[in-house]
Amino acid sequence: MRAFAYDRPTQVEQAVAAVTADPQAAFLAGGTTQLDLMKDGVWTPDRLVDITRLPLRGVMAEGQLLRVGALTTMEQLAAEPVVAQRLLFVREALLAGASTQLRNMATIGGNLLQRTRCRYFRDPSVSACNRRSPDSGCAAVANTARMHAVLGVDERCVALHASDVAVPLVALDASVTVTGAKGQRDIPLTAFWVRADEGPSIENVLGHGELITEVRIPLLPERWVSGYLKVRDRASYEFALTSAAVAVRMDSGVIGDCRIALGGVGSVPWRAREAEELLRGTRPDPALFDRAGRAVMAGAYTLPGTAFKVELAVRTLTRQLTVLMTEATR
Repeated sequence: MRAFAYDRPTQVEQAVAAVTADPQAAFLAGGTTQLDLMKDGVWTPDRLVDITRLPLRGVMAEGQLLRVGALTTMEQLAAEPVVAQRLLFVREALLAGASTQLRNMATIGGNLLQRTRCRYFRDPSVSACNRRSPDSGCAAVANTARMHAVLGVDERCVALHASDVAVPLVALDASVTVTGAKGQRDIPLTAFWVRADEGPSIENVLGHGELITEVRIPLLPERWVSGYLKVRDRASYEFALTSAAVAVRMDSGVIGDCRIALGGVGSVPWRAREAEELLRGTRPDPALFDRAGRAVMAGAYTLPGTAFKVELAVRTLTRQLTVLMTEATR
């Protein structure tokens, strides 16, 4: 690992100023991804500004909104009673996202900023990576790409967004509050990440020195049910091949409203608006669930290694919808 400078401020303004003043500086929180990238030589900041002493921890319900400090760990958020009662699919995604050890280190803000798991991105000996080096090519397109994305990608980059908890948060229209040198701003998560087919080297809309300070999560109203289904190669600690975050409200046997997002398939957590529109106002029907899933996956860009994800994503969504409809109509 290369030598680097290290700061540990206690105030948000100090941390923002330190990173803003140095183009080669970066924030460090739980470090569960960042330190791996530094050891691999993929990420080489000259200065790390450790933000773990900033007053950004805690969970507070405010009306129908849950305000989560960015340094709240995944484990702390999963343990909140209000999350189990009103945001069950968020809790399920948190628990499915990492081992207990990692959940006790990883912060909710850091999880939203985690880098892609693409093996070519994480191997500096591979020169063709448009995400690391613009216009250098994409090694994944011509090689193994089983764990890569099929939505929001093209021949320039098929990098996958690997966060689990981001998937239900996108379905909920959650947002983040960001603090920078020019003050604060709120950013909806649906507009936070940049799709790979819109610019492989740009991952999100944060400017240099901007820090996520809070995640704002709308609570599901009463009578909604939700669930998160993650399909993976092994039950313990593995990234998703496909996943589905679904919340529904039934009205007299009809789907009154629903929120759906898919994981494991997109360069960003994928809001499935086509499926939502098809399902609202209809009676539960597995054939309709299947059609809703195929509508979402209609624009998939597949490679020989990723073609299976289209059918798997449709079946994942169909299964989760079937389970939830059974629960909602009991």
